[in-house]
Amino acid sequence: MPATSPAPAHQERHRRRRNRLVALAAGVATVGALAAATVPGSASAGENHGGGHWPGRYQDVQLLSFNDLHGNLEPPTGSSGRVTEHQHDGTTKTIDAGGVEYLATHLRQARQGEKYSITAAGGDMVGASPLISGLFHDEPTIEALNKLDLDVTSVGNHEFDEGAKELARLQNGGCHPKDGCYSDQKFQGADFPYLAANVLDEKTKKPILKPYWVWKKKDVKVGFIGVTLEGTPDIVSAEGVKGLSFKDEVETINKYAKVLQRQGVKSIVALIHEGGFPASTSYNYDCDAPGAGDGISGPIVDIAKNITPQVDALVTGHTHNAYVCTIDDPAGKPRMVTSAASFGRLYTDTTLTYDRRTGDIARTAVKSANHVVTRDVPKAPDMTELISKWNTLAAPIGNRAIGHISGDIGNTGTESPLGDLIADAQLAHGKQLDPETDLALMNPGGIRAPLTYAAKAGEGDGVVTYAEGFTVQPFANTVNLQDFTGAQLIQVLKEQVTGPNAAAPKVLQVSSGLTYTLDLTKSGADRVVTDSVKLNGAAIDPAATYRVATNSFLAGGGDGFPTLGQGTNDVVGADDLTALEQYLTANSSATNPLAPPKADRIAIVK
Repeated sequence: MPATSPAPAHQERHRRRRNRLVALAAGVATVGALAAATVPGSASAGENHGGGHWPGRYQDVQLLSFNDLHGNLEPPTGSSGRVTEHQHDGTTKTIDAGGVEYLATHLRQARQGEKYSITAAGGDMVGASPLISGLFHDEPTIEALNKLDLDVTSVGNHEFDEGAKELARLQNGGCHPKDGCYSDQKFQGADFPYLAANVLDEKTKKPILKPYWVWKKKDVKVGFIGVTLEGTPDIVSAEGVKGLSFKDEVETINKYAKVLQRQGVKSIVALIHEGGFPASTSYNYDCDAPGAGDGISGPIVDIAKNITPQVDALVTGHTHNAYVCTIDDPAGKPRMVTSAASFGRLYTDTTLTYDRRTGDIARTAVKSANHVVTRDVPKAPDMTELISKWNTLAAPIGNRAIGHISGDIGNTGTESPLGDLIADAQLAHGKQLDPETDLALMNPGGIRAPLTYAAKAGEGDGVVTYAEGFTVQPFANTVNLQDFTGAQLIQVLKEQVTGPNAAAPKVLQVSSGLTYTLDLTKSGADRVVTDSVKLNGAAIDPAATYRVATNSFLAGGGDGFPTLGQGTNDVVGADDLTALEQYLTANSSATNPLAPPKADRIAIVK
């Protein structure tokens, strides 16, 4: 482009942001632990606590955050588009939520009157996305996040679905190496930095993207360190993380907290793509009743307890849960830990009270709450325009009908109706490849949304479009066939509840004919009742050979199933969405729609 050409709007946004924010250069040093800050009374913007030489000593900084958007530009459907709210009388109600047209409006309204406001995210902004974003390698979502004025985000595991080179393209811009440009304008990339402090290039041993970033306005500085879960290689295809190593979250954050301290940045927020499991499904429950952090469990608890007190707040994600908790740091002092569910249904509004005298956050004054992205506010016109633009490009592909259903087919529960349907579809595809195929197994995390009966875009009730199928299975995994012994098959079932899956079981969805009992009152591998495992009513023979269909992710040992990576006599079929499309087309019609499966193949003892 000639030097005299007008700057694109993207560059203008970058320029405005550079005027507003200053990213500080990296350095290395060690410092001691932070001293706790205290605020005499409430800390309000511009108020002088302590007087003397410190006018306006305490400055409230607004931190807006969200996580796990997964390219959900349009309002999610079914349970994926609702949140549960706890009422004062002890009851709960559900609220329709999400959609970037509404998220933009809510964030812009929340920023009004806030002179010091930062917007941050906890990873998985892209990946496992609906058709409107996934079909275009998530360029539409990056454009939307630019318009949302996102300041910074950590990477998540799904940022690696298409590998580190594709992630770098989303950060830096440029047309897709295979599919090219989708318009006459080159893709500009993200206005905001992706942080990947614990993701190293195996050759250089250095982070593949910035490890940290500093927001600055006038004399207020807040540093951000971004990490994804160390176990990312276990839940991403091997190709996506090839040449990368993922380091311990706590060690990495503590390392870069020292670096920031050395640079004079004492107010620090960690963006962590790892999360917890709250005791309630209501977004607004009291996580700290009866005591700090009592209402949450899972990996984030140990992480939070071990991250240096130099870090003042944790924005988390990955588990798609909603919580606002305080968890004690290693010094025994409470620290805010938040997560805003997923799919843009919530955002978190946190007040960080900055002490100009110390340069630190006065943690005793930190306040935080999750807010619903309701759909009763005006749509943001720029987001409506963006969605319309990309939907126009996607419509010829996405609006095609691929099947008909007689009711909602959900994807929740230990065994879900949609899990059964997808496993049946993969078994049917496997039998096309090899008539000797015996069964199919599907990982629950690969089922990203339910199939809903109600019409979404005028296609008619009960019609399943290609776009809806894409939203359910967006990964383009292939259906693979492998041979396993009966003993290996039983071991696979035990791996659902042992090893990396012991604390949070990953129960595989099974095709018709495979039945067994899962006894959740027991512990470890005993939760799978070995004698109950049957195929078409016959007990599994440990010495016999079984032909098993899985997706390519599982066939590589993903999701903590190493035995599935040991199969033999491999055959690779079509992608999993094609298998689902073929099954729906063959087994449903407008006059004879497919009924939701009963989800009765696994007997659950609780």
